[in-house]
Amino acid sequence: MRSPWGSAERGSVTAEFAVLLPALLLVLALCLGAVQLVGQQLRLSDAAADAARAAARGDDPARVAALVSRAVSGADLGLSTRGEFICADLGSAPAGGLVAFGLRLTASSCALAGGL
Repeated sequence: MRSPWGSAERGSVTAEFAVLLPALLLVLALCLGAVQLVGQQLRLSDAAADAARAAARGDDPARVAALVSRAVSGADLGLSTRGEFICADLGSAPAGGLVAFGLRLTASSCALAGGL
């Protein structure tokens, strides 16, 4: 029995799928990369808050830097005093080879100096 569409349409679904598959994989890769960036930004924000609290308690700056490096490897730490607050500014290049795009993640947090 012959197909009602004839032989001219044979394999067209396979060709359409072959064209669509790379686009779907690209969208999936972009979504996974975005999730990875959000996760790293959250780790950076948490590390900034922890560093600000530790510095405000009077911890040694080397200990604060070690705390940050355990939370986010390769992060740059800057401690500053802004009035009665001690602030921690962190910056990090995103993981996953996105450095070529010039992206840089940053986070800042402040804590009251002398606080417990």
